Amino acid sequence: MIDRRQWLAGACALPLATLWSPAWSDEAYPSRPIRILVPFTPGGSSDILARAIGLELGQAWSKPVVVENIPGAGGTVATERAARAAPDGYTLFMGHTGTLAINPWLYPQQRIDTARAFAPVALVARVPNVLVVHPSVPATSLAELIGYSKANPDALAYGSGGNGSAAHLTMEYLKLRTGLKALHVPYKGTAPSVTDLLAGQVQLLFTGSPALMPHIRSGAMRAIAVSSQERISQLPQVPTVAESKAPGAVGFEADQWYGLVTAAGTPPAVVERLNRQVNAALASDAVRGRLTAEGAQAIPSSPDRFASLIKAETARWGDTVRTARVTVE
Repeated sequence: MIDRRQWLAGACALPLATLWSPAWSDEAYPSRPIRILVPFTPGGSSDILARAIGLELGQAWSKPVVVENIPGAGGTVATERAARAAPDGYTLFMGHTGTLAINPWLYPQQRIDTARAFAPVALVARVPNVLVVHPSVPATSLAELIGYSKANPDALAYGSGGNGSAAHLTMEYLKLRTGLKALHVPYKGTAPSVTDLLAGQVQLLFTGSPALMPHIRSGAMRAIAVSSQERISQLPQVPTVAESKAPGAVGFEADQWYGLVTAAGTPPAVVERLNRQVNAALASDAVRGRLTAEGAQAIPSSPDRFASLIKAETARWGDTVRTARVTVE
């Protein structure tokens, strides 16, 4: 019979990872349901992407993946809850340009530091923004639009989904880069801003393509430029901002992006396993088809590359928030 003191001494000599490997090993994960927290109401791009990825993960692992919508305070409510989750990979957060790169500058009262609170798992998709105008605006190119706005500085107003939203910051970034003149009119969501553009109450929008495509195709609004580095397949005739040759437009890029993160301190083996499975999901016909329908582009990546994107985007949007003096109520 082994002496209890001898057993304890031998156990203490073992590496900690050996003692706890059944709980943390790649092979053991996942052993129970996974949650994906979404910081907005159902039906938006974050929700759609989370459900598409969650379905694939659940089928691959034969474990339930539950999407939980937690709207509020520009996404900060869900962000804080995700950051405080146990670092075990069973709570994921569908992050976004706004929640991971813009909000840290807009909500200084936010009680967590997103740069340190999360372990990036995988970039999921990019969604190009499309700059559109009401048909009454006498401009068919970005250069013409900028020239018109400077000659008529009180003629143009642009809508957005609210103060501090991605659409708001994207247009402010364009204004800083090119000198475009337009007054901001914030709405409580993208849908009402689109409705008022159709009615001519505002003249411009620079927001994600899914909300705009039906109206562009019908001729109810005119697409001027896209925010991506390359033209998008849904609008091959519409140039990028960088192609427009407008002053300050060279090198412009301001797509929205979405990706999964989990609490900092989650074991690297779990993060890597999640990353591999998310990338496999993004390669599936089902997910690619769903993303294409939403005007999104699947972007498989490593955790390190996603971390680099978050860092670069946080710096870029911080400069925009400070220079444009963007605030939220």
